[in-house]
Amino acid sequence: MGNYRTLLKSQGCPELSVNSLKSKASISVFPAAKIKKPRRAEANFYPSFPLGETQESMEKERIELLTSIKRRNNDRVIADKMARTFAYRHQEVVNGEPGIEDFKDRWPALFQQKEINAEFQRLMALPLEQTFLAQLDRHSSQLIKVIQAKGGATRAKMAAIMRTYDEVEDIGIRRECVLKGLITFLGEDAKDHIKEYCGSSGDDAQMELKQLTTAVFVIRKEGEGLKEPPEDIGIVIEGVEVLHDLTSVASACALLLGLIYSLNLAYPKALRFTFEVFQKIFMQLEQHKMSPKVQNLFGRLQTAQ
Repeated sequence: MGNYRTLLKSQGCPELSVNSLKSKASISVFPAAKIKKPRRAEANFYPSFPLGETQESMEKERIELLTSIKRRNNDRVIADKMARTFAYRHQEVVNGEPGIEDFKDRWPALFQQKEINAEFQRLMALPLEQTFLAQLDRHSSQLIKVIQAKGGATRAKMAAIMRTYDEVEDIGIRRECVLKGLITFLGEDAKDHIKEYCGSSGDDAQMELKQLTTAVFVIRKEGEGLKEPPEDIGIVIEGVEVLHDLTSVASACALLLGLIYSLNLAYPKALRFTFEVFQKIFMQLEQHKMSPKVQNLFGRLQTAQ
């Protein structure tokens, strides 16, 4: 196997050559330092450039893409160029670990709902929103039973959310209730993941959003709550608003997961169990590596099926 890897490296296999000592910065010239490898079952972690393409030709495509995104009714051209530049873009993410603000300026087309789904498909060979929402719906009724069986302070925290779930028929609101209940059930704080603001507190909300690492934000009209549709739903990463005008909190959660994968980011520490459920139960990735807490929840969900 070692000789085979050496042969692949000599032929320019990018997933191996990226970790060679020649490819590392002078401060990291050690075999085990800063190894670049898939974190969460990525199927296409360090892709090769399309045949015949070079870094210079890919940079030219990126600049053309900046022009294409400014034109109306140009989705097909944008999609084709995004697919063609995938390897260049993701190598940039893995090698350079760029800040979100700079990366958004270089690749604005990525920060659209359609392109986040497409990028996740390229990276994971799996549909993003379709899978996430289908598995959330599949497990919702049993999740509600498991959540409601929880006692003590946790049950009291979830009482209002569970009442709303029983009272509404809107699928988006019901999914939001399940997600908030799930986060609380896992011993984490739903307010760390889903930030809710009143529309009249615009400046204060913007100031707080700039301090956040990753979150879904919801803007509601003054005096309205979970039962009414919000004014806006969006995503913030590293204090930068990367998406807004989303259709539901559940879609926002799926898209945030997709961006974390696309940008090779770590999960928020305060929500590690929540994102583990998103990845391993909803997206069915690395189900053999569950933590005891998530494994216990998964077992309870499977028992009822």
